[in-house]
Amino acid sequence: MLMRIPAILFCVGLSLPVTAAGMPCGDDTACVVEGGDYRIEMPGNSDVRGAYVFFHGYKGSAELQMRQHRDLVETAFAHHLAFVAVDGIDGSWSVPNAPSQDRDEFRFVSNVLDDLKTRYGFGAQNTVIGGFSLGASMAYYATCRMGNRVSAMVTFSGVFWDPLPVPSECVSGQPKAIHFHGRADRTFPLNGRVIGKSYHQGGAFRSVAVLREAAKCDITAGRKIVIDGIECDDVPGCQRGNSVLCIHDGGHEARANLLDAGLREVGFPE
Repeated sequence: MLMRIPAILFCVGLSLPVTAAGMPCGDDTACVVEGGDYRIEMPGNSDVRGAYVFFHGYKGSAELQMRQHRDLVETAFAHHLAFVAVDGIDGSWSVPNAPSQDRDEFRFVSNVLDDLKTRYGFGAQNTVIGGFSLGASMAYYATCRMGNRVSAMVTFSGVFWDPLPVPSECVSGQPKAIHFHGRADRTFPLNGRVIGKSYHQGGAFRSVAVLREAAKCDITAGRKIVIDGIECDDVPGCQRGNSVLCIHDGGHEARANLLDAGLREVGFPE
């Protein structure tokens, strides 16, 4: 099953921990933190090795994200990862230079990561951050600003917005990363596009270059590799692992087979 705009997915919890507000969360109940909430579901066994923290696409929600795209959830489970669906406001994310500016997303995401660490023990060593479309933009900015708090990034069809951040705005300790983007993507084109009169989606190649420079990757040592039948640009020598960009022939989508390949690439085998 493909995920397309509006991106939606679903997540429920296995146990009933207590939220910051003192109410139990899990199953159909969101985990509340300052600024918002998230939903979480665990693999159906005791071998849980980390979490995949996912930001839904435009007009999506954490609840719908988990409910309607079980293929991505089950793929995370196959890699022994809990699936964490973070909830935007009114289906959107307030990333820098984008139209919506309803919340301090960096503070909110920091609260989510804090809660996952306190409640479940998921920390920098076993948390993968990801997202689709505008949610992938959110993951890009979160990785830039707090990449030292996650193990890796696996994203689909969304990047920074213009003007892009400069590498010096990103924290030291950028994680290994893999990004999938379609040549036929018209919603978030590879080279970006104008939204209305005031906003401009950034380009994928320039966005990846920002994170690579921030991670001090060895651009001169880049090579071509094949992942799930897709030719990808693999750059080594980064602070904590390789940076990989995979351009496929599809459109605006996130596919379970690509998530499977991406998680393997960043070191979460089944």
